[in-house]
Amino acid sequence: MASLMVETTNKMLDNWVTLIDSGAQEIDVEREIIATAGEIIAKTSFGISDQSGRPVFEKLRALQMTLFKTIRFVGVPFGKMLHPKKTLEARKLGQEINQLFLSLIYERRKSIGGSTPQHDLLGLLLKQSEQGGFTKSLTTQELVDECKTFFFGGHETTALAITWTMLLLATHQDWQHQLREEIREVVGDKGIDVNMLSGLKKMGWVMNEVFRLYPSAPNAQRQAKADIQVSDDLSIPRGTNMWIDIVGMHHDPALWGEDVNEFKPERFKDDIHGRCKHKMGYLPFGFGGRMCIGRNLTFLEYKIVLTLILTRFSFTISPTYCHSPSIMLSLRPSDGLPLVLQPL
Repeated sequence: MASLMVETTNKMLDNWVTLIDSGAQEIDVEREIIATAGEIIAKTSFGISDQSGRPVFEKLRALQMTLFKTIRFVGVPFGKMLHPKKTLEARKLGQEINQLFLSLIYERRKSIGGSTPQHDLLGLLLKQSEQGGFTKSLTTQELVDECKTFFFGGHETTALAITWTMLLLATHQDWQHQLREEIREVVGDKGIDVNMLSGLKKMGWVMNEVFRLYPSAPNAQRQAKADIQVSDDLSIPRGTNMWIDIVGMHHDPALWGEDVNEFKPERFKDDIHGRCKHKMGYLPFGFGGRMCIGRNLTFLEYKIVLTLILTRFSFTISPTYCHSPSIMLSLRPSDGLPLVLQPL
């Protein structure tokens, strides 16, 4: 996976050099990084080439934007009737995405048992399902749903973490210099070796602090499986759906102190919880049995992509940037992230 990540990221960075040489004053790195992360997840998890992966990526993005405009009516009686045009649009996109993944699954099934088995996510899912490796064999639709979830969640959350990191490093040049120096010491000129990545300690602190300030998944949902007595005057009945506000928790001065809104990666230097006063106050990947299955993939991709960017570019905020984080299922800059980049 690492070699595919390096190859795809370098292609993006070569394109940045071309844009700068042709006179581009700034680059919207959010759009660029999300597209690159989409290619990475398509290649590493599903064996999809750039050309066949792009329609899946574009349709998933369109579906996300369409759903965002109607999600506020979830739970409202007859909510789908309030936006019939958007509801029909979302349904049509959903069917097209299903068909794309069905074609992919059909082609892969034909190759099972061949001389070169593929050990990516889709290959493992199909192998386990065909050989009865699950308690209950997955239906074709369940396989499609697993692919959609992993494809969408697996690329955008990582891409947004890198995007927010670039914003914070652009506004905190001292940390940009510290990470670049750490990369020189740990990686040097030898090229990226995955065994070296654990040595990028400061980059790990920065990543944790970015996930605290701008968690890609801004909330988590749970359902009470039984009646819960929270306190003397508060009980939660069985079956209640709960939304956990992760953004709110990560910005709570009672948990983090008065410097809660400041970018201070050093808070994670000697504490995996960032000195939070409650061990469940820091939840960038959820918790319990439903904790994010792709978190290790995120750690790997984050460090590889950021290492390559910092090795080749320095960057500052564009004067045109307007800071406006918004929740569209994930937490993203609503107007992109234009940066002024200088090749090193």
